[in-house]
Amino acid sequence: MKKVCALLSVAMICCGALFANGTSETGQKGDGLQELNIAYMPNYASLSEVVAGMRAGYFAEQGLKVKLVEFSDGPTEIAAMESGSIDLAYIGPGAHKLCINGKAKIFALSQVGDSDSVIGLKSHGVNSLKDLKGKKIGFASGTSSEAILRFSLDKAGLTMDDIVGLEMDASGIVSAMTSGALDACAAWSPNIYTILDEMDGDAWKMSSNHDFMDKTASIASWIVKPKYAEENHDVLVKFSKALLKAQDYRAANIEQTCKWVAEQQGADYDSIYIQRHDAQWPTSAEINKKVNDGTMEKLYEIQKKGFGDAVDQSTPVTDYVLFDVMKEAQN
Repeated sequence: MKKVCALLSVAMICCGALFANGTSETGQKGDGLQELNIAYMPNYASLSEVVAGMRAGYFAEQGLKVKLVEFSDGPTEIAAMESGSIDLAYIGPGAHKLCINGKAKIFALSQVGDSDSVIGLKSHGVNSLKDLKGKKIGFASGTSSEAILRFSLDKAGLTMDDIVGLEMDASGIVSAMTSGALDACAAWSPNIYTILDEMDGDAWKMSSNHDFMDKTASIASWIVKPKYAEENHDVLVKFSKALLKAQDYRAANIEQTCKWVAEQQGADYDSIYIQRHDAQWPTSAEINKKVNDGTMEKLYEIQKKGFGDAVDQSTPVTDYVLFDVMKEAQN
């Protein structure tokens, strides 16, 4: 009897230690939910659906617990995924070329946006796209910032060789632009609103994604490392199911979603609410239809063509977009 009691005591101690730590050997939290480290960027486009999914309890319904980690751009997120510190990530249009080149897999569409812009300063003689020639222009290499800049230059008959291109991160672009150190910049929401507001009429929006819809689809997506996708297919399906419900919640509750995003960012409500114009926000029904009728694949094909020689154009979309996950998430 003493031996049985001793064994029971040891078991209770082990259980106590397990729940004190909060995580079991299988990575489950003490509350029974699997925790995922999710990379995001500080804007409405990146946060709205995932925050809605968290606050409305949709991830918990799928047995998942989301831990948000902020980044300034997609390439940095993918580097963090390679180190193992991030499980899943939201990326804007520009970083998709890394997916095409084999660095990550796309498992869910977020939205087709219009949140990237080239902004010029009138006081620096930038009154048209042609005026960008010889000017100092800040951009974030490898992101949608670089993509919108290249499209805008091409429209004006210019190339990157015709400008003084200065590579910098997202926050650096804002400070350099508002201090007058740059003549123009290529940025995304919400930074474009910060620049336009602080420069008070001097800064103007020269172009945006909408101007190049015939050349590229400005798609934002949820991504994962190839190895993680192979080993955690069920996790991707569960996460996607929660996203679809969150997208429907967002569509029906824009103001509440904006309040939650503002709280997450520690930002004021108005600065978030204005970002609702940055994209067409799809519902689950719209996404499912695009997946089932082939429109989704065509969108990613258009996006791939827009990258030109920066990617291997012979790579099939099905090599890097997990349509099987998208279809399973519908059920």
